[in-house]
Amino acid sequence: MTRLFPISRRSALAGLASLGAAACVPIDTSPSGRLAARLRIIEAAAGGTLGVALYESGSGRTLAHRGDELFAHCSSFKLSLAAMLLHHDEAGKIDAGEHVRWSAQELMSVSPFTKRRLEEGATLLELARATQTLGDNAAANILLKRLGGPQALTEFWRTLGDPVSRLDRYEPDLNQVPPGEVRDTTSPLAMARTLEQILHGDVLNPANAALLMQWMSETRTGARRVRAGLPQDWQSGDKTGTSIWPGADAIYVDIGFAHVPGGARYTFATYYRAARTHNEMDPAAEAVLAQVGGVLAEFALSRAQ
Repeated sequence: MTRLFPISRRSALAGLASLGAAACVPIDTSPSGRLAARLRIIEAAAGGTLGVALYESGSGRTLAHRGDELFAHCSSFKLSLAAMLLHHDEAGKIDAGEHVRWSAQELMSVSPFTKRRLEEGATLLELARATQTLGDNAAANILLKRLGGPQALTEFWRTLGDPVSRLDRYEPDLNQVPPGEVRDTTSPLAMARTLEQILHGDVLNPANAALLMQWMSETRTGARRVRAGLPQDWQSGDKTGTSIWPGADAIYVDIGFAHVPGGARYTFATYYRAARTHNEMDPAAEAVLAQVGGVLAEFALSRAQ
């Protein structure tokens, strides 16, 4: 099992005891209680705000920390956008093979695919893949506009039984989400359950669900986040998001799936709001989410206890 900055069982129990003493409440020493305490300890050590939801498919077993609090999607909305395109193509509402073009004025930072294909254009399916695997901002905006805009994605979430997640703006404005802002937000529990519906439910046919999970597995931006804390033989995939906005607390997001070989399947939604502004990607902040990956691995091991 590969983890960054692991917390020993002794340290976790000591932290659990101190938290219980400080709160003057009985200590929950059950497996889920210890893991919930681990999440609180990770948050306290990092110094920011951590939101986590881990969801086991089938059983509905859940582990959460700040599960109902609101956090920014950042680029993680792109996973749902790709799923929405696949869903609408299945339903005959749109043709994923439709070829579209765009102008140079629509390009922005982090647009490797759309810059390369400026003269040629691409199909909506190709844009969806670039949106998910490369985080291509221009591809996301082009696809989002073609599918009806931010409100259409919000409505898609509502059809999945998600009353919380919402999208209000396009890239890059949707990344500006200070504490207290409700636009362009979700909660860990809402998104973990939505991913369960998309990846393991009946939102997509088996072929398209497998295709989306393949794209998620090919996505490399999360290599140092949750997936870094998972056992190497697990199948996993994700979509990250990051907001490094001038004058605002940095935000790091990682949502995705993890499948135990021959065993249980999980979805996860993790959000870390640093307590300060970052001028560039911070490895220590990403390592906070990698530690959550270690908790997810232990959550899976605790299922039989």
